[in-house]
Amino acid sequence: MKSSGIGGQAVIEGVMMRHKNDVAVAVRRPDGVIQVGRQQFVNLTEKSKIFKWPVIRGVVSFISSLIIGIKTLTYSASFFETEEEKEKDSGKGENAMMFGTIAISLIFAIAIFFVLPYFVSSWIMKLTGSTSQVLLAVIEGVLKLGIFIGYIAAISLMKDIKRTFMYHGAEHKCINCIESGKELNVDNVMKSSKEHRRCGTSFVVFVLVISIIFFMFIRVSHPVLRIVLRLVLVPVIAGVSYEFIQWAGNSDSKAAAILARPGLWMQALTTKEPDRSMAEVAIASVEAVFDWRAYLREQGIDVPDPVQPEPEPEQAESPELEGDQSELS
Repeated sequence: MKSSGIGGQAVIEGVMMRHKNDVAVAVRRPDGVIQVGRQQFVNLTEKSKIFKWPVIRGVVSFISSLIIGIKTLTYSASFFETEEEKEKDSGKGENAMMFGTIAISLIFAIAIFFVLPYFVSSWIMKLTGSTSQVLLAVIEGVLKLGIFIGYIAAISLMKDIKRTFMYHGAEHKCINCIESGKELNVDNVMKSSKEHRRCGTSFVVFVLVISIIFFMFIRVSHPVLRIVLRLVLVPVIAGVSYEFIQWAGNSDSKAAAILARPGLWMQALTTKEPDRSMAEVAIASVEAVFDWRAYLREQGIDVPDPVQPEPEPEQAESPELEGDQSELS
């Protein structure tokens, strides 16, 4: 079936869903009510024709997704902050803090997943006495995957992170429910798969695997140049990984299914089975940005019109997310 084009992420006690430039965040507030916030975000790829070129669009989309992700996480967290914390976070410093968080996160990720494995693998190579660049790339890649798996496994033991992973599962189940041609309701969502090819977890796996391939063939002798290359090529590797995940997520070929499998295996760590209340939240987020009934009818599937008024879950709607209401800068 044709891809719905919906994407999203789990947030604190909720789900963000995005379709084209429309973004919605549904959060289960402490009082049990589902709050839905909406906003339009203009993707950075629409700001220039160059940003739509293959590979480049992957880097730009990744940056855009980071910005949206931080904004929506901040929005969901606001429902669980004290009044003192809200006053502290409000004002002009919020955007600066957001971009500072993104910058620090990127620096930390590059240091942990690209620089550290190189130094450790180089040390191992010295111990073995080998000078093989291929072996260096393989050891480095194994270390990257090991660090990533260990990190995810460790944080998944935390109660709050486990709940976030359950909402991640609810997000995937909603998209799979729609894209398998089923009516979007709690029963169908709960029966759907929590694995999806177009997932950030799969993207990270592709980045790590593709980096192994890159450094198996790109060889320089000077250690400093090797580190510089690892930093310079991060955007290129991310762009190539984006193109791969888009192909794998939208292709029905056997090759795509096979190559996407490692990312789906990793999702066993980052997605957990949600409960019905979480599925309700995810459905509310989808319906705020996407007409799934029209989508199914376009695929030749007859679906009933919604019954009015709809019963539970009770929802409190927020007209828009906080922040710039037109586009991201």
